[in-house]
Amino acid sequence: MARVRLIDVAELAGVSMKTVSNVVHSYPHVAPALREKVQAAIDQLGYRPNLTARRLATGKTGMIALAIPEIDHPYFSELSRQMAEEATRRGYRVIIEQTLSDPDLERAVLSDREAGLVDGVIFHPVRMGTLDIAKLDAGTPLVLLGEAAMPVMTDHVMIDNVSAALDATRHLLASGCRRIAFLGVIAADITGSTSQRLLGYQQGLLEARIRLDPELVFTALEFTAEAGLRSVTDAIERGVRFDGVVCRDDRFAIGALKALHDSGRSVPEDVAVVGWDNTFLAAYTSPTLTSVAPKKTALVAAAFDLLEERIGGYRGVGRHVIVGHSLEVRESAPHAF
Repeated sequence: MARVRLIDVAELAGVSMKTVSNVVHSYPHVAPALREKVQAAIDQLGYRPNLTARRLATGKTGMIALAIPEIDHPYFSELSRQMAEEATRRGYRVIIEQTLSDPDLERAVLSDREAGLVDGVIFHPVRMGTLDIAKLDAGTPLVLLGEAAMPVMTDHVMIDNVSAALDATRHLLASGCRRIAFLGVIAADITGSTSQRLLGYQQGLLEARIRLDPELVFTALEFTAEAGLRSVTDAIERGVRFDGVVCRDDRFAIGALKALHDSGRSVPEDVAVVGWDNTFLAAYTSPTLTSVAPKKTALVAAAFDLLEERIGGYRGVGRHVIVGHSLEVRESAPHAF
């Protein structure tokens, strides 16, 4: 099938090629009725703008790259959907790149940007550090997510992990828990977020004048529900006493719920459990899962606001934006019980 051309849309709509171009590029001065007529022709013919031609005409492609560690991680899959929806509202399309926390794939996200495929990049690095990114930043607009890197000339959006973990710990303390575990620490962890969440957990216990107990910091082999299940099961079999668990993500929390169920412990009566990320899974566990809820909508909006300012020409010092969080209280750790 022959490629649909700009002139084909113009002929069907009965307008000039310039008018079609104005509609395609979202120029504001096109009359609503005329814009609707052209859009109908575009939809009928299935016209797709030629990115190379668009780049030559405007200097922009209308494409944004989103680079994340794992596509199938519940948090990142939800974040990707919200990023794509926000991009559509702002007139962009999104290319999603999975890095798998591989340093070579992460470097490729930055070093390959000069191919001119995208107008900007929203990137959640894991392996790359601050200087790594600063050295490779070649001028394409960039916004970072997460805790791994914060170059001074690059914009960055995150939540306050320490404060959020402190809130989760305080919630369990207010519910009467005193032997609160943290799930969990991984020997090869390079994310940066676990250590911050562990810090907030410790701060909450010390604030309540509760002695820190290394036995209550559970270890796991990897970031999976199965690893969470094995870690909690191992603690139970070793006779570790605990009446609450702060989990570093919802996958660990789901594993913890199963381990507690399998051992005959009731949640929350015997052990209260708090997850993290408030993914869609939290509302469908049994019992439903109390979870730290990053303000994903605010995070997405902030990332796009910063990126659009960079695309528009801002070249100043990097902005550091911390978005809010809340605790979505459900059955696994209700208010005082």
